[in-house]
Amino acid sequence: MADEQAATPKKERAKKKYPMLEQDPKVRIHNFNEVPMGQDAATVKLEAERCLQCKRSDKRKICIDGCPVGIDIPAFIAQVKQGNFDEGIKIIKKYSALPAVCGRVCPYENQCEGYCVVGKLKDSQPVGVGRMERFLADYERAKGLAKPEVAPPNGKKVAVVGAGPAGLTVASELAKKGYKVKLYEALHAPGGVLIYGIPEFRLPKAIVWAEVDYIKTLGVELILDAVVGRSITMQELAKENDAIFIATGAGLPKWMNIPGENLNGVMSANEFLTRTNLMKSYDFPNSDTPNRIGQRVATIGGGNVAMDCARTALRLGAKESYIVYRRSEAELPARKEEVHHAHEEGVIFKILTAPMKYVGNEKGYVTKMECCQMKLGEPDASGRCKPIVCEGQDFEMPIDLVLIAVGQSPNPIISQTTPELLFTKHGTVVNDEWQRTSMKGVFAGGDLATGDATVILAMGGGKRAAEAIDNYLMKNEPWPEQEKFKQLLAHGGDKH
Repeated sequence: MADEQAATPKKERAKKKYPMLEQDPKVRIHNFNEVPMGQDAATVKLEAERCLQCKRSDKRKICIDGCPVGIDIPAFIAQVKQGNFDEGIKIIKKYSALPAVCGRVCPYENQCEGYCVVGKLKDSQPVGVGRMERFLADYERAKGLAKPEVAPPNGKKVAVVGAGPAGLTVASELAKKGYKVKLYEALHAPGGVLIYGIPEFRLPKAIVWAEVDYIKTLGVELILDAVVGRSITMQELAKENDAIFIATGAGLPKWMNIPGENLNGVMSANEFLTRTNLMKSYDFPNSDTPNRIGQRVATIGGGNVAMDCARTALRLGAKESYIVYRRSEAELPARKEEVHHAHEEGVIFKILTAPMKYVGNEKGYVTKMECCQMKLGEPDASGRCKPIVCEGQDFEMPIDLVLIAVGQSPNPIISQTTPELLFTKHGTVVNDEWQRTSMKGVFAGGDLATGDATVILAMGGGKRAAEAIDNYLMKNEPWPEQEKFKQLLAHGGDKH
């Protein structure tokens, strides 16, 4: 018997990820259905077999080190390999409140999968962590969400301002510990950027609702249409609660301040995507919100938001949809998967190009864009090659709609109404390594604290804040002196 086993060749580990079915590009540009269709149980089990089950050591970092919320990735993959899907999702939900969301929009290639040892082997791709997380979350949702475990009430009350990824994370973490949590949201629906920013074809809203419903089962009270700083002040919340967490996001668009930005048809990416996603302009006239598209749409920028805009424009009827980006394609900050999907769908990339001026007609609508050709120079402070204008190589593009996707900054309502809080010149709240602010008992996270960032980084900040709030209220940890926050502000708010 031993000789027979020795003679049996060891199964060779697959070097590439097992494929995931996707909608055909020619079909999907005419609908808002999700593009990737997920994997089945047999496929995710095969993917799990690719995992080496690495252990941490002083000399080697592994996938866990790349996860902002610290999911025990080898542990849940081991359960997937055995077909123990209930145990697998249970492990994930110890660390993450939004697994179905993260399984779709998390930049895995730069995080857990970027640390994967398998991906560092010759001609090999990292283990498909994201695909397995998505499968487990969808598996659980299909069979019915498991009843969460919640500690007995501890008598402490916490207000959470903003129902985006950071706020939802803090609310769920604290509710599980027995806190009475009230979650305030300015919009008429919870989810933050998950519902107003990310298109349906990347993140179906039904999935967001299911994640929010799960958090509500923990006992979190959700209060909608509540603009903190207007309908209720931070000072009033401080009197009613033992601690506050603010995560109002970065919903204020950045502009380039070039001639013609005030023309009709020049719109922020934020407004365009909010109209499409939250207000369902894609279903006009069944919905009340239209979106004027025209034949040719130019999106300025190269991040994930820009890709969302360009791909959405095609689905709303644009004949030509352009990404206008001042660096080369190699420098695009968007996820490779999003760039790949945009190419498949026919988005046209005008790289090494920057707008100089927008020109309109007698009715005030944009009709063309004056551009300059760029070239790459030496690396700048970001580490990327600095774009330089090529003199004498200007050109024009006929355009019906321009979408500005060059970043966003925090909404100023909290800063304008709460003098107790210190803010940087960029509009972000000054906070320390435990998300504490200059206002005693007030913590902050998400894009309000970091500036425009990713969903999973916002969740990571939320987890740190939940731990810090628990330590502050239950272990009586002292609040830092004001001098600490003044020093942080003097260094631009940099916690490091």
